[in-house]
Amino acid sequence: MTAERDGWAGMGWDWTDVCDIRRRLGEGADPEKWSGGRPLHRAATFGSPEVVAELAGRVADVDALENGVTALWEAVVSRKPESARALAAAGADPWRPSIGGWSPGRLSLAGPTPDLFQVPAGVGLTVSERAAAEEAVRLSTALGEFDDDGLGLACVAGIDAAEAVRRLEAAPVADEVIAELLEDPYEYDMDESSQIIGVTSVPGGCVVTQPWGYAPQMPGVLTRLSAGTVCYGLYANPKSGNQGGIARDGAVEGWDLHPGGGPYENDTPEEVLSAYLYQHNAVAYSCAFVGLRPTDPRAVVGTPDTWVQLPERDYWSP
Repeated sequence: MTAERDGWAGMGWDWTDVCDIRRRLGEGADPEKWSGGRPLHRAATFGSPEVVAELAGRVADVDALENGVTALWEAVVSRKPESARALAAAGADPWRPSIGGWSPGRLSLAGPTPDLFQVPAGVGLTVSERAAAEEAVRLSTALGEFDDDGLGLACVAGIDAAEAVRRLEAAPVADEVIAELLEDPYEYDMDESSQIIGVTSVPGGCVVTQPWGYAPQMPGVLTRLSAGTVCYGLYANPKSGNQGGIARDGAVEGWDLHPGGGPYENDTPEEVLSAYLYQHNAVAYSCAFVGLRPTDPRAVVGTPDTWVQLPERDYWSP
């Protein structure tokens, strides 16, 4: 059924105008169908609590599934507490198991509104889940907010900056070269700037960074860094979004990942929790994945411990 036939023609990201929604419903818009999905799920993610309540009162099943999850799950994951409360008031079940065995209610206990629902006896977070939630708050606060478009990053567990430089066989870069490059990285010779990276030791390991490019996330860089350990690579692609990769003990084990997104339907319980805690924060997710615990954003967007230049080789081959 097309949007023209289901009554939702012209609806996009904005589902906040309850008067418009009521008008459409009064004119015959289908509360169960929108462009191949469900209006209630769309409103739970992008709408206002008033629109959510209006639609929740019109559907046959407030816990109907779209892509394996309920509208209440979408509201919790999207950090829309008032919409979540509206759904619960309409009869949605906060304790219905969903992706990775998590229910919307139990997942909310790890987020900023743990008092969202009345919690049944015996339901709560494990010690490790609580610790992960607390570390997410600390890490996200320590890193702060910054524009990461175009940033390349590799988070490496268990080795310091000096060892990372040794593994990459990289050479120091002269101060005057860096000074000229930093004036405008995108006007600098790309053949040279693409090989220059910063490396910084942090608690738990080190961070390899390139504020203007994807070099740290190239497979040949990740595999060399990950010998005997694990690293997570990130490229914040301005055109297509965050791209992630995992290398463990010299081999790529995950590629074309989407840090800062999800949770996704087949995620493990641990992946669901991490995706929820670090949603829209790909840098913090990358650090947390390998257990890095930076205390400030310097390793990512500040002056690194050292600037080095990679030797010429094919880094797209692991």
